[in-house]
Amino acid sequence: MNADLTRAIETLNSGEYTCVLCKGDTVYTSTKRGVKPLVELIDGAENLNGFSAADKIVGKAAAFLYVLLGVKEVYADVMSEGAVNVFTKYKIDYRYNISVKNIINRTNTGNCPMEITVENISSPEEALTAIKSKLKQLSQGA
Repeated sequence: MNADLTRAIETLNSGEYTCVLCKGDTVYTSTKRGVKPLVELIDGAENLNGFSAADKIVGKAAAFLYVLLGVKEVYADVMSEGAVNVFTKYKIDYRYNISVKNIINRTNTGNCPMEITVENISSPEEALTAIKSKLKQLSQGA
């Protein structure tokens, strides 16, 4: 495991962070839940090529966003089979503590809405469009 990924994991485990991206002396952290911090990084046009990421939960939706961000590796406490498939397809190294078939929603009543949103999507760009649309819908209480 390289120093950037080790640092990202240690930072993730040190506080209330939900995701951490590291490369050299540059570190991005977020305490926001779900895919929001990743969408914000994409919208902010940050150049994260070659960064290492550590995240609490990574499903297929988040995996597509990490592809778009250009990270080289991702660690997750919990990672779905869909995320593993995306990382494998796009040749991004991955590690996880726990592997699950699907990411469950916050009320434990079904699959995560983002996972449902990207279920039949196969491209990161299409996933981003669908995720942004779903986030907008959810923020409007629909």
